[in-house]
Amino acid sequence: MTIALSLDADRASVQQLPDVLTFIEAPPGMASLTTFRLASIDEFGYLFTLRSAQEPGVRLFAVSPRVYFPAYAPEVSQEVRDALDMSEDTTPVMLAIVHPGEGATTTVNLLAPVVVDPTTGNAVQVVLDGDEWPLRAPLVAESAA
Repeated sequence: MTIALSLDADRASVQQLPDVLTFIEAPPGMASLTTFRLASIDEFGYLFTLRSAQEPGVRLFAVSPRVYFPAYAPEVSQEVRDALDMSEDTTPVMLAIVHPGEGATTTVNLLAPVVVDPTTGNAVQVVLDGDEWPLRAPLVAESAA
């Protein structure tokens, strides 16, 4: 089974992803959890849950970052592509982890995207070089124009 992920706010570009993502190393703060089920929360393919297959009570929220931040286009290094065993002709897909606001603004981690090989479901969360993208970018309705 696959999940449709919108890569832009106009839904002009939609990518199919496997519904199970296997992290080559556990995401930060997830101890040894490496297998997550990806499920769409909305009908547009903008918002998702990543629920641990090993511990179903562990759940993260994720978005396709370009839907909300159209200029978001960081390079995926050859090192990351090699670690994911990604073929040269495969275009990686990025997800950004959402931090739901508890009485405050909901934010998105643009500094450390999850990079996914859409053909295999292999994934890794990477920390980008530089300071161009924030750790907690506000997620506001106007962003998804």
